[in-house]
Amino acid sequence: MKYVYYPGCSLGGTAREYGISARAVNDALGLEFQELADWSCCGASSAHMTNLDLALALPVRNLALAEAQGARELVTACASCYQRLAIVAHEVNTHPRARERANQLTGADYKGGVTPRHLLDVLGKDVGVDRVAARVTRPLEGLKVACYYGCLLVRPVKATGFDDPEDPQTMDTLVKAAGAQVVTWPFKTECCGASFSMSRTDVVAGMAAAVLSEAKAAGADCLVTACPMCHSNLDMRQSMAARVARTTFNLPIYYITQLLGLSFGYMPRQLGLNSHFVKALPLLRRLRLV
Repeated sequence: MKYVYYPGCSLGGTAREYGISARAVNDALGLEFQELADWSCCGASSAHMTNLDLALALPVRNLALAEAQGARELVTACASCYQRLAIVAHEVNTHPRARERANQLTGADYKGGVTPRHLLDVLGKDVGVDRVAARVTRPLEGLKVACYYGCLLVRPVKATGFDDPEDPQTMDTLVKAAGAQVVTWPFKTECCGASFSMSRTDVVAGMAAAVLSEAKAAGADCLVTACPMCHSNLDMRQSMAARVARTTFNLPIYYITQLLGLSFGYMPRQLGLNSHFVKALPLLRRLRLV
């Protein structure tokens, strides 16, 4: 299966381990991802809060490039990139004047023929749980996982719509296919404060503390996400969140592609599991998964 792929800015920098593990999983499943030529930043997470023209033009430029390269779908692994691309694609398809303005700003001739998709959607629908399970050589037995989608990945429904906005299941089914146990908890789509990640760390600490507390109360010994911003807040800011909650969490935060890759037999360093703030390997060693 071949796809045109939009990596976005984070997967080569702050979320490098996500990019590495995503490529490993795609290779294992036989997915051919062709990187979008000449792609640029989509404006997440600041353009839509500072300049409406930028918020429109930046995603459309990338959608127009994909359309010019003959793609009908544009796949990304970043939840923030996916949401911005999906919202703007919906806007320019619904409102001709918005598409006209976007083309005027970018100098493109985007006709609205590209559908943004998240990697989770591709894994869940195009690949399928059975094929994922068949690739597993090291089942993640004993690992209790809280699947955390965050607030961007499945909302707004009019633009995204590939999963339930209140109780999404795609990541849950993939984690189960990898052999892990998924816990039931009420905060899987709560916000972690991503927009305030740099400007209001006090707000982030409180919101992250609430998410981590609910996961721990549900019996999870780790969280899994598909969003670089969520990962950054829950991993890098976990010590701050622990001080707010006056407790110790010690909950590793994994990317979905890291857990899938581990179950496929990849070594931890091949998946970037040695680069987290909250040490990701001790739990896996205790469960004899590495």
